[in-house]
Amino acid sequence: MSHMPVVALIGNPNSGKSALFNALTGIRQKVANYPGVTVDVKSGKVLLQNGAVVQLIDMPGLYSVYPASEDGKLVVRTLLDHIHKHHPDAILYVVDAAQIESQLLLLTQLIDLGFPVLLVVSMIDSPGFVIDYEVLARNLNVPVIPVSSRTLENIEQIKLALPELLSQTHPVRKPFYTIPDSDNGQLNGTTYRAYLDSHTNENKSTLTAQVEETLTRSDVIKRLLAGSVKSIGGKDMSGKIDRIVTHWLVGPLIFVAIMLLVFQAIFAWASYPMEGIEWFFGKAGALVHQALGDGWLSSFLADGLLAGLSGVLMFVPQIAILFFLISILEETGYMARAVFLFDRLLQRFGMNGRSIVSLISGGACAIPAIMSTRTIENKRERLITILVTPFISCSARIPVFTVLIAFVVPYKRIGGIFNSQGLMFAGLYALGVVAALASAWVFKQILKSRDTSFLVLELPKYRKPDWTNVWMEVKSKAGAFIKEAGKVIIVISMVLWFLASFGIGSAMRNAEQTARAKAATESLTDEQTDNLIAAYRLEASFAGNLGKFIEPVIRPLGYDWKIGIALITSFAAREVFVGSMATIYSVGSDTDEFRLREYLANVKDPITGKNVFNFATALSLILFYLLALQCMSTLAVVRKETGTWKWPIIQFVFMGGLAYLVSWIAYQWVS
Repeated sequence: MSHMPVVALIGNPNSGKSALFNALTGIRQKVANYPGVTVDVKSGKVLLQNGAVVQLIDMPGLYSVYPASEDGKLVVRTLLDHIHKHHPDAILYVVDAAQIESQLLLLTQLIDLGFPVLLVVSMIDSPGFVIDYEVLARNLNVPVIPVSSRTLENIEQIKLALPELLSQTHPVRKPFYTIPDSDNGQLNGTTYRAYLDSHTNENKSTLTAQVEETLTRSDVIKRLLAGSVKSIGGKDMSGKIDRIVTHWLVGPLIFVAIMLLVFQAIFAWASYPMEGIEWFFGKAGALVHQALGDGWLSSFLADGLLAGLSGVLMFVPQIAILFFLISILEETGYMARAVFLFDRLLQRFGMNGRSIVSLISGGACAIPAIMSTRTIENKRERLITILVTPFISCSARIPVFTVLIAFVVPYKRIGGIFNSQGLMFAGLYALGVVAALASAWVFKQILKSRDTSFLVLELPKYRKPDWTNVWMEVKSKAGAFIKEAGKVIIVISMVLWFLASFGIGSAMRNAEQTARAKAATESLTDEQTDNLIAAYRLEASFAGNLGKFIEPVIRPLGYDWKIGIALITSFAAREVFVGSMATIYSVGSDTDEFRLREYLANVKDPITGKNVFNFATALSLILFYLLALQCMSTLAVVRKETGTWKWPIIQFVFMGGLAYLVSWIAYQWVS
């Protein structure tokens, strides 16, 4: 062959495909998109025993050639399209040894399509039955290789078998199913391919015909397996565990407890590496300033470029920890149970049982939570989950709430255990959940889809996690974030640096001279002088002018132009609010939130003479930060996951409009 042969790795979800892919390709793999779409496909190179190299494509999991999900339809179109980039020359079909009967349906369909197929039986160390692989291969008329991806048993046998498999350009086999009314009742690859093509493109095949075909193939499979698969008793612990884990009352409680542990682990484990990253880039920025002195170049490198890099790498520990824990839950088979538990409830809001993982993960950070929606097969349900996940209060909102809650609720002990401010903090998280569910219901009414959502789910046996598979998943997700979203975050950070560092004409220089003159008149200390200069320069910058420009718009919410600057800079990341407010009010950007809160309590509005941060303004700000999408990192990830700027723009406008409306109502009502 003049081109590199393409071998597709196909199988049902939870069949062991990913583990086999990792075992065959090792580090020679990459993640890319299907041509023209945003569905990720893993590809890797496999070096065969004869020195040849083949490209291995890990296709999204599906159950039959009549899929309901967009991912599944994409796989079928790839199989039917001879000129498609990923159209395979041969197929490695993977089945879980413990679920072999239910997972052979798709295999018979692929054989009838005329593909050279090698059946790989994974997880052969599962107890409870014995398989005669020679009889199975003879009955199916395809080669069969049992493997263990955990111990790498027989992996080399697959590499030895691939050259012969690829040499079978048009294998002749007895069909498993004959199409009614076909010529002489015969079926070959061309006939069945045309039949499926008409179903895919013209929807001629009815549901009745699909059911009839499925039942016929199932009967054939049962007869073929009768002499090759025998039960030897064994203990089925999965069934006993599921009676507890999937119980209508106990099951959700167990899931909440597990997710709380995951949530706590993300906070606890990620805090040290995140602090280390902040410390490193802080030191790096200080060294740059020290080496280059004051000037635009040192500011650009330290406050623009390095700050952007820090903003990218800051999230990597959370992403890595989240996907590490989620991968373990996936590998053990638990996540399939969680999806089953919550599917019916979330369907009412236009989402899917798999959405529950993303929504809970959003409490730590929306970025890894949105990335985890890739497990949602239905396109509309995944999109709705992506759009509403940022409503869940993330850790970046904590410093903002900490500063502002005191202006709304005085500290008071309640019941000897709780306090008023802590309860309000919990209430804000609950309000975020309500906003997410309500918004999901709205999007459900707007986003119409012809695809009917069915939760087709086979509960796998509980098993020990494959640590190689877990590591490859963490590496893939963290690497994708750094390479894709990171580029956008760095650019936006440098734009914000420019807006805050430069002004019109000589405005910045004049502002600094004015500040120095005032500092000399009032005999301020060096620290106070630096803070005053920073405040005056910020006011004269493009960002300051933009704050004054939007002041008429934000005045109805109770905000002045200084709060407007904090709002603008907060769109890089919400936690920027504290540093921005400290600088603009001459307290210093290194001020902690408690000192800032004390200072802000005494700030007066020059127009009204009233306290700027009163009950009404603080409540309005809290609601705005709760509901608005003020995270460029999140927008970058949404752009990456949806493949277009359309949805992040809609998401940004929708959440911003809702935040403005709710904040306006709250301020006008209580002021």
